[in-house]
Amino acid sequence: MVTIENELLKVVIRSKGAELSSLINKQTETEHIWYADPQVWPWHAPNLFPVVGGCINNEIRVDGTAYPMQRHGFARHSQFMKIEHTDTHAQFSLPYNPDTLKVYPYKFEFQVLYDLFGNKLRVSYKVINRDDKDIYFSVGAHPAFTVPFYTGEKYADYYLEFNNGESLERYILSPEGFFTGETEPVVLQGNKLPLNAELFANDALVFKNLQSREVSIKSDRHEHSLSVSFPHFNYLGIWAKPGAPFVCIEPWLGCADTVNKATDIGNKEAIQKVEHGHVFETEFYIAVS
Repeated sequence: MVTIENELLKVVIRSKGAELSSLINKQTETEHIWYADPQVWPWHAPNLFPVVGGCINNEIRVDGTAYPMQRHGFARHSQFMKIEHTDTHAQFSLPYNPDTLKVYPYKFEFQVLYDLFGNKLRVSYKVINRDDKDIYFSVGAHPAFTVPFYTGEKYADYYLEFNNGESLERYILSPEGFFTGETEPVVLQGNKLPLNAELFANDALVFKNLQSREVSIKSDRHEHSLSVSFPHFNYLGIWAKPGAPFVCIEPWLGCADTVNKATDIGNKEAIQKVEHGHVFETEFYIAVS
């Protein structure tokens, strides 16, 4: 475990998956990261790479060859190396190795960086091309935030607030987790989406055309909140295990496959590319108040 800390926040990251496992607001002594109950959902905040979501037949195709690939990729199951650590900064690395080459035939280095700035945690992703060809990949986040924040409250006391008022349309997932090609509206109350036990009865709410670039967890019972801002991510998933006391706000650069539309990785929807000799970088932010 690696800890970074300033006057407002204390953050703990574990080496497996370079996964954020604790985010404490020191002013209120509130733990905001889900405690990963293995009987409910055994993750805190997995980092998703080199795919986001499920792949048809649990495989990717690269230049016509099929490779086994589990949902959300292998990074969350992998041991990362700590390469830098200061009081307010931690940097982790997952380089390619013989095992990754068996399932993902690219020479890469995937880095996850954590930096504290006041009441804000920046999470950065770097994909470094170590190969002699272009690399195709997806990357995303899956942080789970405990709701309610305080004892004596209910899940339904809380809502999600989008920073832009807009008409939301979710993209429907099949029982296997693939897009069906269907959509349906998600009705907001102004720019608020109330949380309730039925909201995720039909899996995640996946948005592809959001105008908002920040979503906040708030309650009318107090002034404290948690916000996730994602300036460069074009897809967003919102999910919770039905009835569980958390909600995931998931910025993605990539998404699941569509039913009956398996394709080469270079043609996957929302796929990213980093050219030979280049580095891909992006980031999102978690702020508490």
